[in-house]
Amino acid sequence: MSPTNPTRRCVKWGTRLNPGSALFLCLCLVFASVVDGFAHQTDLSISQPPPQAAQQSSEQLQQLVAPIALYPDSLIAQILPAATYPQEVVEAEKWVEQHKDLTSDRLAQEVDKQAWDPSVKALTQFPAVLANMNQNLAWTSELGDAYVNQQQDLSQAIQVMRQRAKQAGNLKTTAQQTVSNQGQTIVIQPTTTDVVYVPQYDPWVVYGAPLLVFPGWYPYPGLFLTGPGIGFGLAFGIGPFGGFGWGWHRWGFDWHRGGRVVYNHNTYFSHSPTIVNRNRFHGADSHGRGFAGHQAFHAPNTPHMPQGTHSGAFSGFGHGGNARTNSFRGQASVGGFHGGGFHGGGFHGGGHR
Repeated sequence: MSPTNPTRRCVKWGTRLNPGSALFLCLCLVFASVVDGFAHQTDLSISQPPPQAAQQSSEQLQQLVAPIALYPDSLIAQILPAATYPQEVVEAEKWVEQHKDLTSDRLAQEVDKQAWDPSVKALTQFPAVLANMNQNLAWTSELGDAYVNQQQDLSQAIQVMRQRAKQAGNLKTTAQQTVSNQGQTIVIQPTTTDVVYVPQYDPWVVYGAPLLVFPGWYPYPGLFLTGPGIGFGLAFGIGPFGGFGWGWHRWGFDWHRGGRVVYNHNTYFSHSPTIVNRNRFHGADSHGRGFAGHQAFHAPNTPHMPQGTHSGAFSGFGHGGNARTNSFRGQASVGGFHGGGFHGGGFHGGGHR
């Protein structure tokens, strides 16, 4: 039964009281009714669970990791955290392009002075990888978002793709890398301690059955190989970077504990302000900070979506944004090289040509 209208009650009681008392009583009843109404609305808002953001499907995650799944474990351990800092990836790539004269120890020393995350600094050892992430910013952003919000699923997707490549006969031990099994887990490591080869392959055909190309993804010269196999053209010397806290040997990947990145023998946590941890969206993040200060980083010429529609670094990309709603290209592979150009690579003491 709905509560009695306070106005009617005032009229009824007003016939029994003097005018001053009646007016005071009516005001009290109206105030009590308003307070009760607000309390009722608050209870409803508390009882309803917060909306759940859409998660990437297994197929989407597999497509997302396809370009890097066959890289050495420690290189993946640098790429995934760096992907949560897309703006720093852009800055670092621009900086490297502007300092091509720096190589070996000089390059390492100057990189160490920058304010970037250690994972982004680490990728300056692999300029072609850094350039590829800069060239494919929508993919980079979505990769970082998945790493923050679906870490275990992303790790599983990498293993699934490695299994497929192995079954297709394209993943095996070579002079450049060692492929081994730890139970059901496939581990990839360089064969030497001072040089890392980054495999070249077509991520849309190397796994056997062709995959659809990630929307807007373009191959980067030196990392892409036409055909179903794997090649090793680019070698990077990691020795000059060993004395710094972000060097190659500081990174690892723990497949057996939820697919966590290990940095300096501890679990790595991203402090990026551009990727929202949706698991803690209604409270503080894993470091006790709220999300009021988080800002979205938008790619140039990218349409801005309404506030709150996308939690990743690029408004409109990923989880229902432009990257996933664009029409997939029908071909299994991308023909030719588009944009970016070839910015170097090869074995130059880890430097940039």
